[in-house]
Amino acid sequence: MPFVPHTEEEVRRMLAVVGVDSVDELFSVIPESLRAGALHLPPGLSEMEVLERLRRLSSKNASGLTSFLGAGFYDHHIPAAVDALSSRGEFFTAYTPYQPEASQGALQAVFEYQTAMTRLSGMACANASVYDGGSAMQEAVMMAVRQTKRRKVVISEATSPIYRTMLDSYTSNLNLELVTTPHKNGVTDQEALAAAVDGETAAVLVQNPNFFGCVSDYTELFAKAKAAGALSIMSFYPVLQAVLKTPAAQGADIAVAEGQSLGIPLSFGGPYLGIMCCDKKLVRQIPGRIVGRTADKDGRVGYVLTLQAREQHIRRQKATSNICSNQALCALRAIIHVCLLGKEGMQRTAALCIERAHQCAERLAAIPGVEMLNSAPFGNEFAVTLPIPAAVAVDRLIERGFVPGFPLSAYYEGLENALLVACTEKTTTEQIGVMAELLKGALNA
Repeated sequence: MPFVPHTEEEVRRMLAVVGVDSVDELFSVIPESLRAGALHLPPGLSEMEVLERLRRLSSKNASGLTSFLGAGFYDHHIPAAVDALSSRGEFFTAYTPYQPEASQGALQAVFEYQTAMTRLSGMACANASVYDGGSAMQEAVMMAVRQTKRRKVVISEATSPIYRTMLDSYTSNLNLELVTTPHKNGVTDQEALAAAVDGETAAVLVQNPNFFGCVSDYTELFAKAKAAGALSIMSFYPVLQAVLKTPAAQGADIAVAEGQSLGIPLSFGGPYLGIMCCDKKLVRQIPGRIVGRTADKDGRVGYVLTLQAREQHIRRQKATSNICSNQALCALRAIIHVCLLGKEGMQRTAALCIERAHQCAERLAAIPGVEMLNSAPFGNEFAVTLPIPAAVAVDRLIERGFVPGFPLSAYYEGLENALLVACTEKTTTEQIGVMAELLKGALNA
């Protein structure tokens, strides 16, 4: 346990051990401009006073809004059993199962999670998760770079701009060439992607459905990438994957996803779950760890960590990633959620989401001045153009208790009037009707 000094004498003893005469000398290596200033903390409060202050602060948050927001993070129903089971002490307090003899329950849960993700994506292997969908995409790119020994990555602009920003940040100090091909009115331009792939390309990266909600089949694109010696990476949406053609069936080498839609609440941005799956030939490039099922000398089934490519597991500089933790608790919630719904439940949920989105699109497109951004097939999310800036329409409807969607101008120039609208199984026909009427009134205003 670390030593924490509490008295002046203990501070002097600590400084003597370190070999300095004062606290100022201890921090002298830090430039004055970078040192912490006065904290200006208020006087201490009692427990009751703190709770009351927090209640007052939280009451300022807008609550009770009916939301049609999506953009990669979705408000799905979470069965009560997910909270009840994942909150059990043996799961909730566990960290990393370094000792398999004491962690069989946690290891089996992760093994089942990996199995479910491979079945959902159609891929051969899955790891025990990384931080979120964006970090999973970055790790997938680095897998391709290591495997192909190439430095060029071709990316569709219709891939989540949040993930692309993360990718830029993660790779800013690496000698990589990131080539982004423009979207076509919200549709992934596969011809441009194929034209950008050459003998120097490590990977081609797409999303399905893309950020605008459009669904595509990338089989032909991935075949062209393979012919050029490049790997194919697809970011998918786990809920809709229950009814869409799998990444594996389209020829993807690596499939990644944000797992928030599987039993994880929105929670103001996290913690979330990065799903990573790959073809078997890439299994030694995948970051994190994989849980395997084996048998002991008496033939009893057991679960262990295997292919541990983390830097903590003696790999050091040869490690595939510096992922120092995993999202095992979030992965546990995901596998509980998937098991509770089952194959039929997952497919029905996906079908409901798609059904409600198409119903919503039909209602909105019937409003004078509102048009679909494109005519491409879509899942539970779509984009419309309005006769006024989308941000203005959003502000007007929030005042009435509805968030009609996400203004695409936040990430895309030239789409100031475009609104991204998402529906889930929680979206009701009544909510769609009310939102459509409110939007119609806001446009007339």
